[in-house]
Amino acid sequence: MTTQAPAPVPPITPYRSSAEPTARDGFLQLLRAEWTKFRTVRRWWSTLVAAVLVTVLISLFSASSSSFSSEHAAPGDAPPPATDTAGLAVQDAFHFVHRDLAGDGDLTVRVSGLTGKRPEQAPGWAKAGIILKESTQAGAPYAALMMTAQHGVRLQSGFTEDTAGSNTPAGEARWLRLERSGATVTGYESADGKQWRQVGKVRLDKLPRTVRAGMFVASPSRRDIQRGFGGASAGDRPTQSTARFDHVRLDDSRSPSASGSWRSEDVGRGPEAQGGGPEVRGGSTRADGAFTVTGSGDIAPGAQELDLVAAGLSGTQLGLVLIAALAVLFITSEYRRGMIRTTLAASPHRPRVLAAKALVIGAVVFVAGLIASVVSFVFSQRMLRDNGHLRPYFPEWALSDGPALRAVVGSAALLALIAVLALGLGALLRHTAAAITAVVVLFALPLILVNGLPLGLARRLQEATPLAGFAIQQTTPRHDQVATVCSPGDGCYPQGPWTGLLTLFLYAVAVLALAMWRLRKRDA
Repeated sequence: MTTQAPAPVPPITPYRSSAEPTARDGFLQLLRAEWTKFRTVRRWWSTLVAAVLVTVLISLFSASSSSFSSEHAAPGDAPPPATDTAGLAVQDAFHFVHRDLAGDGDLTVRVSGLTGKRPEQAPGWAKAGIILKESTQAGAPYAALMMTAQHGVRLQSGFTEDTAGSNTPAGEARWLRLERSGATVTGYESADGKQWRQVGKVRLDKLPRTVRAGMFVASPSRRDIQRGFGGASAGDRPTQSTARFDHVRLDDSRSPSASGSWRSEDVGRGPEAQGGGPEVRGGSTRADGAFTVTGSGDIAPGAQELDLVAAGLSGTQLGLVLIAALAVLFITSEYRRGMIRTTLAASPHRPRVLAAKALVIGAVVFVAGLIASVVSFVFSQRMLRDNGHLRPYFPEWALSDGPALRAVVGSAALLALIAVLALGLGALLRHTAAAITAVVVLFALPLILVNGLPLGLARRLQEATPLAGFAIQQTTPRHDQVATVCSPGDGCYPQGPWTGLLTLFLYAVAVLALAMWRLRKRDA
């Protein structure tokens, strides 16, 4: 009897789920799906193109309507302003008591009694000290070591460089010394004239062998701002300050402790003369080897009345309305038609759906915003130059310049974050008109209020609201050693550009997180 071999067992096919993976590939599919939704709706593309056109046109209109005349800054037959080595206007006006310093050497004095004379209280950045200057011509290179009314001892040069020394009150006497060795100038300070502390060093290239060395006093003008909802006005009031200099010793390599006559003169054009009025002049007296010097003016960078880059990107303030409307419609249209249920049924991870929408709308708006910002910048800068915004009063910006490039790319990021914020509000409110109104109120209301509120409150509003993001467009440099008024009416933001953009980013993330939380709770 024969036995049959058992029939072969067919191989078992492993089970493979037909469900889509929910990890990285699933999110990429969500991105593709949301991108497909966006690109297939014509009216959304039309809104995006309209936003670009509005941004560009408003920026160009703002640039074309802004004009500047040098007669405004230097009226009449006044000579052109002092300029630094970069060819930009600077403030270089003070009273100077000086002698020649030939070759290497040092100048030592004791400074005391820095007080205001007009008015009685000296401005915080009133300066009294010693200076080595290439010549008495305004704008000439210099190194100065000084006492200030409220900011202690400072070593300054180049109109922008500033090194802090001790925080000595202006009422206390302080010994100051400047030593020159070739092109290097070193500043020292002392409480008793015996033990010296180095404040810092500066290098003045191409310094001639003989320079002017001596004592100076400068007293910046005070700026008064009157604010109201009807507008704002600002006016500068000249000041005068005075200080006493004794134990004056000037030694040079050619003739140590050489005796010679001290010359006293005003350097540059003082306050009021720059505005067309009578010049406020300084003076000096000498008694028992001590000098009492009175001066006005300042040694500082020139004030720019307009941020050219920010002005050329001003169209973003209106373009954001269309961007916000587009982002809101990207989510609320699905709620209005009931398609949100289909979308959520296809993806069990609801926060991912909103995250995919945020990435798509953010990326699309960033690209469109970058195009609008580049076009606005290139053509607006040309218009502003044609309208008189030229050196020495204004710098010439190119797209390759660091601050300008940051402002242009930052404006695109600004619009992208506004789109994400609007998307989050749309998902929260689930009503098109309400969400768009909320975005407009978040930006338009602070813009209105900052022009009428007291200055301190207006600055806090700029720092604490999404409006802070517009700080990314600022390019006017700020210098801690210059007493300037950051006025919201001039488009000035108190925080730095990246801090402002970070504030807007945090708002967008917070609103998007709230929207995700609500989306997990209820479909519609």
